[in-house]
Amino acid sequence: MERYYETNLRRWNELVDIHAGSEEYDLEDFIAGESSLHTVELEALGDVSGKSLLHLQCHFGLDTLSWARLGARVTGVDFSDTGIELARRIADKIDIDAKFICCNIYDLPEHLNGEFDIVYTSYGVLCWLHDVEGWARIVARYLKPGGTFFMAEFHPFMWVFDDEHPSELHYLTGYWSHDEPEYYESDGSYAAPDAELMNKGTYNWPHPMGEVINALIDAGITVQRIGEYPFSVDDSQMAFMERGEDGYSRLPGLDLPLMYSIKATKMMPTPVF
Repeated sequence: MERYYETNLRRWNELVDIHAGSEEYDLEDFIAGESSLHTVELEALGDVSGKSLLHLQCHFGLDTLSWARLGARVTGVDFSDTGIELARRIADKIDIDAKFICCNIYDLPEHLNGEFDIVYTSYGVLCWLHDVEGWARIVARYLKPGGTFFMAEFHPFMWVFDDEHPSELHYLTGYWSHDEPEYYESDGSYAAPDAELMNKGTYNWPHPMGEVINALIDAGITVQRIGEYPFSVDDSQMAFMERGEDGYSRLPGLDLPLMYSIKATKMMPTPVF
């Protein structure tokens, strides 16, 4: 398993500076005060003022810092040392008190104690993890009883299609999880499609919705609400998507699930009399 993560880490470390300079992340406007958050997560979590928030797989921290600007006390976690270094520099530059931890998510208990009012993760994170049950146990470990877990993710149904076909949907692979990860090689990324990379290879693990939901339930998390959306925050999710005035992208003429969300809690312990 270590070689898979080392391959992915090399690519993500290379992508940090490329993404930081991209129009997609628009770091200059972010530093000037813009938020990187979307209505899906903003409406789901509401007022976060004074709440502690743990952001899992935070890349270089723009969402983490956006929540801090809304009043949350934030901690961001990512396995990319380059990403975490940049997150800390941005936090210093915009004078936000934020904690950033560099580690593999499964090793987080070795680096962080405590529990949080909110545990949050979003958009293209689960495919980089081999063990969704272990991930769910991490969520449960850090969520306070009565706290809120929220995730927004790209819908696994769309993994079955060729995302590079220029005009229509073409079946590519099965929906269900596999014993071994899927290996891809490519230049570019969702934020910088024309970038030429030294580290072209990645390993991904597809996780169907049922697997994710059941993993959370088995870890002691109570699912409150599931959302499915015919739009996406990423206009590169499929090659022929079109971005609307609302900032979300859709497949013209196709009413298909492009993203989903889960809002959940950890129940308060039952009092013993």
